[in-house]
Amino acid sequence: MDLKVNLITINPPLEPSERHSTVSTPIVIKRNAWLSAGAMIMPGITVSENTVVSAGAVVTNDLPPNTVVAGIPAKIIKTVC
Repeated sequence: MDLKVNLITINPPLEPSERHSTVSTPIVIKRNAWLSAGAMIMPGITVSENTVVSAGAVVTNDLPPNTVVAGIPAKIIKTVC
């Protein structure tokens, strides 16, 4: 079974004259976070403690702790204890 999660850490620079290289920005995944099948985490994102990223979600902003997110782009749909 393929449960692929995409952790995207590179992007081209916004300025066209600088697009001869890429910009790498780390992703931080904290304790007890769960990334479901097909989730995509974009560059520079922090997935906080106890956060659940639903299947197929595209995360474009940092995620607060104890939340469930879903959608494209991912939005908070529930808070967990």
